[in-house]
Amino acid sequence: MSTARPGRCPNCRKQARRVHSTYLRTLDERPLGSRRVIVRLRVRRYFCDRKSCSRTTFVEQVPGLSTRYRCSSTGLADWLRSIAIELGGRPAARLCRRLRLTAGRTRLLRLLTAPAVLDRAPRVLGVDEFAFRKGCTYGIVLVDVEAGRVVDVLPDRTSETFAAWLTEHPGAGIICRERATACTKAVKEAAPHALEVADRWHLLRNLSAAVEKTRHQHRDCLRKHTNEETVTEVPEPPPMLLPPAEPPRTQIIERTRHRYEDIHRLLEKRWTISAIARRLNLDRKTVRHFRDTDLDELLASAHDRRPNGVLEPFKAYLNARFTEAQGRVSGTRLFLEIQARGYRGSRQVVRKHLAALRADTAEPIRADIPSPRKTISWIMWPRETLTESQDERLLQVRLACPDITRAFDLTRAFADLVRHRHGFLLLEWIRQAEQDAPKQMQGFAGLLRQDLDAVTAGLTLPWSSGAVEGNVNRVKTLKRAMYGRASFSLLRTRVLIRP
Repeated sequence: MSTARPGRCPNCRKQARRVHSTYLRTLDERPLGSRRVIVRLRVRRYFCDRKSCSRTTFVEQVPGLSTRYRCSSTGLADWLRSIAIELGGRPAARLCRRLRLTAGRTRLLRLLTAPAVLDRAPRVLGVDEFAFRKGCTYGIVLVDVEAGRVVDVLPDRTSETFAAWLTEHPGAGIICRERATACTKAVKEAAPHALEVADRWHLLRNLSAAVEKTRHQHRDCLRKHTNEETVTEVPEPPPMLLPPAEPPRTQIIERTRHRYEDIHRLLEKRWTISAIARRLNLDRKTVRHFRDTDLDELLASAHDRRPNGVLEPFKAYLNARFTEAQGRVSGTRLFLEIQARGYRGSRQVVRKHLAALRADTAEPIRADIPSPRKTISWIMWPRETLTESQDERLLQVRLACPDITRAFDLTRAFADLVRHRHGFLLLEWIRQAEQDAPKQMQGFAGLLRQDLDAVTAGLTLPWSSGAVEGNVNRVKTLKRAMYGRASFSLLRTRVLIRP
């Protein structure tokens, strides 16, 4: 039985004087050990004597124990809300069953309410998009870069939606974003005085993509240079290799050949790019690439994508021993010999290679060329962090082709601009890239010129989209855990609520 002083009306806040009635209320409390705790509380209903108040009667509440329309205590509700924030619906319900708490997934999700969004935007606002369904629908997450917390989540990535949000929430002085996107138009319309800052990590990523295309375009020069260096370094004649009369018909090469034939057969029937992509279950960019590229170039690229395999470092030794013995050597003996030299593969792989040598179908030994990603990482790293072997191999790649050398020099110069934030040198770098750089680097320089102010600010100011990317990863985690069976409002609520 409640013995507290008469309560106040929740509408007019006038203290009650008359008791209307009493009734028994049952509340679930936090469990004690493994036992369920139930509180049976008799509460009073009071009259509200103020005539101007719209409420006739009201029920008293016990502070720290009960609230309106709740069948659980305040402490238990706080527990359940914390569990729902961390785990969501079904996982939270499973944990509650283990903890002897009576709560279903629907009840847990009802405890989540989105916090109110501030009237003014933060001074440094971070903007990034995320995918509800990759390639189809996207949303925008807005982050306070200084505090590192999410401000709001928008249901789409159109410039109209973002511009409307900026109009309703003024005050953003600096807006950190990726490269030029739809948000650029919204910023110019709704916040023309805000300073846009391009993210440095995305700049380096786009530059790496341009360098990788340049290196892939000149892979023949690199392979030729590597082969020449190998011949120069070995004084005695190299072991006889048995190259095939035609490229080996591997699975990836056959797939490339069939895909090229299917696409061009449909193109002859005047099918559109989108129709071919739907028919063959391909991306439109893939269909367009097969349409505009010769078959020989596609096959060469497919051949280059084949993995080296565990036997690749030992093929030269196997070929030399096979030639020396004139083919009269057992696979078991060669397996034991290369195993003593560090081979960790199976015996069957060695036997297959010997069978290919006897049938004159073994592919030639490929030159030891570092991968594009590895060479790009060597360029991006500071010079003092490279080992002697890495520096030597990078020098050999640079000497292979003048275009590769020029692309590497420009890449290292741009990485230094980003690392030391020398934004005042950006325009000079763009001019040099536009004059004598490879085609892919010129395209990257053209994109920088189109977004010159934001890129200059990104290479000058300390702000970036690092805090935004971290929150985007959190949004992806929540989305994959629950968004497919819930609504956008629930996803927005869970993103805005901080654990």
